[in-house]
This record gives sequence, structure tokens and C-alpha cells, in this order.
Amino acid sequence: MAAYTGMDNGSPALPRSLEDVRITGLPPVAFYISDFITAEEEKILLAKIAAAPKPRWKQLTHRRLQTWPSDLVNNKLVDAPLPVWLQEPVISRLKSIPISRDQASSHVFCDSPHGAPNHVLVNEYPPGIGIMPHKDGSAYHPVVCTVSLGGSLCLNIHKTKVDGTLDTEPIWRILQEPRSLLITSADLYTEYLHGIADIAEDIGLSEHSIANWGLLRDSASFAEGRSQRLTRTSLTYRDVMSVARLGNKFSFLQKR
Repeated sequence: MAAYTGMDNGSPALPRSLEDVRITGLPPVAFYISDFITAEEEKILLAKIAAAPKPRWKQLTHRRLQTWPSDLVNNKLVDAPLPVWLQEPVISRLKSIPISRDQASSHVFCDSPHGAPNHVLVNEYPPGIGIMPHKDGSAYHPVVCTVSLGGSLCLNIHKTKVDGTLDTEPIWRILQEPRSLLITSADLYTEYLHGIADIAEDIGLSEHSIANWGLLRDSASFAEGRSQRLTRTSLTYRDVMSVARLGNKFSFLQKR
């Protein structure tokens, strides 16, 4: 059972260290916090996302997304701050949790180029819509922090076969609840692919099939092994390694 430290300012109780919420059984290193933000904070974030100017949305075939503060060009990010609503409370909370109790000054981005996330991808997944298994690529420091809003779904982790083709059967599944935080890094970032199935209901859910079952907020709600999907919005926080200062903005854009 993870040890949590309570807060009296309306914030959720966070673990004393990430090691207390490590997803055992997965390659190192992955962590899951079921209550990373409050229901009120979730409501505010969803309202901010909905209020974004229409040009912020990129419409794909079956889903849509927002990119903050901007898209990458040639794997570079124009140096610009994230809006305050994407910084607080998420980034300050990420930096407040030490990796382990004997490394009180450490946090999950302490070794990244900028010491904090500088890029957020907002993905909206309607029921029945997912994303093909993929890797995030070399533009980012190999740490991914995903906050889930609105609905639950399973993230599937895939490996490649000996011949280099994708093994379509996931080797692990991670159940992401609303208001939760999932952190993946190291081998899970560089060696495995992750995706979301195009299904309206996740089935076969149990302590034997879900890697983070023991860390769920309410595993009893999935006792029948099923979870009907609602629209789920994810906030994916990463640190883009190469940043172009505003003075050099136009020179690197001309190389497109």
C-alpha cells in the first residue's frame, strides 16, 4: 500500500515518493497516482480546454487535439511559456514528488534539459476511438506524464517481434482512471510501443490483466471486468530537448 502525505489546502493526498506508486511487473520505470488532481481541478481543466480558440484544435479523422505552446518544427520547439492553466497545478505537483524518500530534492524531470515539461499535447478520445501503437520519438526527453480527464480507458503496451514487426497483442495493459497521473520512462519509452484500442468498452479487466490494478482508486468498480468508455481527454506533458529562442524563430522555420 502506498504511503500518502495529506494536504489541507484542497489538494489531493500525494504519495511521499514515486517509488511508493511504482507499477511493479513492468520494465522500469512507470508510476501511477490515481488521484493526482481533484474533481474540481478536473472540471476547470476541461472548461479551459473547451474554451480554447477554434484554431487551437487540430481535427483528425476520428478525434481532435491541441498542442501547447505550439507544434514542433524539425523536432524543435519555439521558446514560449505554457499557459498558466497547464502549469498549475500539474507541473508544480510533478516537481513536488521526490523519486524516492532518500532523494528528497529529486523529481521525475530533474535530469531533463529544462528541468520541467515545456510541451503539452491535449488529446480527446471519444468512445470507440483510440490510437495506433507508436513510440513518441527522439524529440523528447524520455519521460512522459499523462493526466487523464473525463473517462477511463486502457493503455496497451506492445513489443516488436524478432522480425521487427509489431506484436498486435499487448504485452501489458494499464488502466487510466479520471484524475490520474501515469508516468512512463526509460525502457518503457525507448523499447516499447503504446496505443489505445478502437473499442467502446474495455473488457477482461482484473488483477491478472491490469498492471496497475493494486494502485487503482477504486478497483471494485471494475470487479465485473468491464469498463464502458466515456469521452476521455488526456494531457501529455513532456520536455522537448531542442528549443529555439525567439530571436532565432524565423531562421529555423525557414528550414521547413
